Amino acid sequence: MSLANLPPLLLSRLDVERIEALLDQPAVEGIDTTALQAELNRAEVIEPAQMPSDVITMNSTARFRIADGQHGAGEERELTLVYPRDADGSPDKVSILAPVGSALLGLRVGDEIEWPSPGGTLRLQVLSIRYQPESAGELHR
Repeated sequence: MSLANLPPLLLSRLDVERIEALLDQPAVEGIDTTALQAELNRAEVIEPAQMPSDVITMNSTARFRIADGQHGAGEERELTLVYPRDADGSPDKVSILAPVGSALLGLRVGDEIEWPSPGGTLRLQVLSIRYQPESAGELHR
């Protein structure tokens, strides 16, 4: 997918700082973070207090549909986007370093994006956000 076809991304300054610090850690060596770094580079960065409530930020819980691809076309899932230290293997949490985690960060309700995954290309559509730290007043979570 070309950059022209990608939805605009809105990221919290605090999330960007934390993700960039994470990417500098030796534990991340060997993980392909090229796509995540490209997302950080193309995003509009704003202060956490200015974040609209319909944007997926770190620690947000979002419902999305897998619109097509190899992984259950039309399947709906709800995931919380977390840092690797909080990814405990439960099926409702996804690390920012996972392909689907990188794909969801910064998207708004209604956005769709195609994203490469180990089993092929995913097309994700954001349906709703049940929880977002910024709109809950938890600006430093």
